[in-house]
Amino acid sequence: METDYPLLTDLYQLTMAQGYWESGKDAEEACFHAYFRDYPFRGGFAIACGMAQVADMVDGYGFSDDDLSYLASLDAPAGGKLFKDGFIEYLSGFSLRVDIDAVPEGTVVFPNEPLVRVCGPIMDCQLLETALLNCVNFQTLVATKAARVCLAAQAPVAEFGLRRAQGAGGGLWASRAAVVGGCSSTSNVLAGKLFGIPVSGTHAHSWVMAFSDELAAFRAWAEAFPNNCVLLVDTYDVERGVDNAITVGLEMKARGQHLAGVRIDSGDLAWLAKMARRKLDEAGLRDTGIVLSNDLDEHTIHSIREQGALVASWGVGTKLATSYDQPTLGGVYKLSATRMPGDGEWTDRLKVSESAAKLTVPGVLNVRRYYSDDGRIAGDMVYDVTRPVDSRQLIVDPMDDLRQKKLAGKRFETLLAPLARGGKTVLDDAHRSAMEARLRAQASLATLDESQKRMLNPHTYPVGLEVGLSERRRALVARLRGIEQLQEA
Repeated sequence: METDYPLLTDLYQLTMAQGYWESGKDAEEACFHAYFRDYPFRGGFAIACGMAQVADMVDGYGFSDDDLSYLASLDAPAGGKLFKDGFIEYLSGFSLRVDIDAVPEGTVVFPNEPLVRVCGPIMDCQLLETALLNCVNFQTLVATKAARVCLAAQAPVAEFGLRRAQGAGGGLWASRAAVVGGCSSTSNVLAGKLFGIPVSGTHAHSWVMAFSDELAAFRAWAEAFPNNCVLLVDTYDVERGVDNAITVGLEMKARGQHLAGVRIDSGDLAWLAKMARRKLDEAGLRDTGIVLSNDLDEHTIHSIREQGALVASWGVGTKLATSYDQPTLGGVYKLSATRMPGDGEWTDRLKVSESAAKLTVPGVLNVRRYYSDDGRIAGDMVYDVTRPVDSRQLIVDPMDDLRQKKLAGKRFETLLAPLARGGKTVLDDAHRSAMEARLRAQASLATLDESQKRMLNPHTYPVGLEVGLSERRRALVARLRGIEQLQEA
């Protein structure tokens, strides 16, 4: 999908870019990291997503003549042009020079560990911030919601929230992210075409209402789609609708065809599903499944299953595509190191805040994920790739050295992988594919303990800093706050 990524940004990214250019800092190198601070949905994990769109952004990044004309037309509040002619000319030949590393889509991730690392000229890194966060924040949120829904459903889930999604773009990427998170299909045909994901759908109430009676509508649908026949039975009365569906199902069976399912979209779904299952079984249509929809989420689905309803598949729309109960992931993008061109040494950068949760981590960071002998993940260590790593333990809480996690001897993998080098993407087709990311998510979720996947009060997974990095951060905080000088005095 075509997007004008250079202008898909906050104005201050462009004004800072002009400031870097004018002050001669545009070539100074920087390292930024994107991450989130809190578990979404009060859960125990998140599913990384949006990296394929980041790759699309890098592939197509460049200021068009129309972009430059628009920027040149902007006025400063106090009068005069906001952007200087020389800067506009500079942007006319601009191309990205960054290296980007990212967690592969579908990977289980946790708060306060980098999902994306961007290194390169500080101006380039700054220009990418807003669009990159727009890609990763929303899609990670929807993929996580989809994973939670699918864990609750324990059966195929179709995403069909396009009509209530936040616009065309939001709907497209939500459909893709939902499949990455575990949904088996989407109703969104354009998403199916663009992203190579399965599409599915039945019929609406209007189909039934367009005929003289419900039975006639069902017979017409069965004739039109004998190999994909799911009948929506709640237009008028669910029990009568099930009876009419049984009539059609038996007629199809006599012709050597198969009624795939009946869908219920209103009412007491648990009670109605059990009623429908009983009637279908008594009629000899045991292979006809029950499909449920109607403002479902993981909590409603869990409740319906707890009541004993046997559901073959689920349709989840509004509360998935819009991430109904949490509108944002709250991901951030923070500067962590700088260096002059040609200088091999990085200088740590740290944001010190009055809020402990907003204290950043310095360095050029990556994540080691450690595994227990049984294949489950044991803990994630954030470390600086430019410094030696002490793999004996990680500091789970950097402000409390007593909270440690022993990791000596455990198998580990490194999470961040190359996405772009020198401003050109290196992400292969397998890492752009939504279906490959879906498989990755399933494998990644299987490494979690069940206590980390439960809906209520999930167990907190340990993510912490490598020992040396924790000590460096503590010392840098003290220096920036002037604590060392106070102690010496």
